[in-house]
Amino acid sequence: MKNKITLEIPKLQNIILELDDKMSPKTVKLLLDSLPFSVGINLWGEEIYTDETPVKVTEENAKPFVELNDVAYWPTGKAICLFYGSTPIGKRGEIKPYSPVNVIGKIVNPDKSILSKIKNGTIVSFKKNN
Repeated sequence: MKNKITLEIPKLQNIILELDDKMSPKTVKLLLDSLPFSVGINLWGEEIYTDETPVKVTEENAKPFVELNDVAYWPTGKAICLFYGSTPIGKRGEIKPYSPVNVIGKIVNPDKSILSKIKNGTIVSFKKNN
């Protein structure tokens, strides 16, 4: 089942995320049940990841590589990750998280120009769509 949620970013356009429970159903359910919440943002290459979230789940069909615009949950950091380009440890043409992640969806409005304007430490909010 697919569910859209909103990532609210102060002073920037909101990002719509489409969660899909096909690969990581437990992770998606726990994330949806935890909404809304606000967290700080961290940057790592062209990946945005959150500070620790209220979601606590172990690896669920975790992947060592992801695709462009994937949204994932990082069990090690209890964080939500948005991948909009390369990461520091990926080889050319691959997107490699720091450690395996549970893929939970896609960035629906993947405007790299918006994502690249987010500053380290920005507090963002994840909310259910009405």
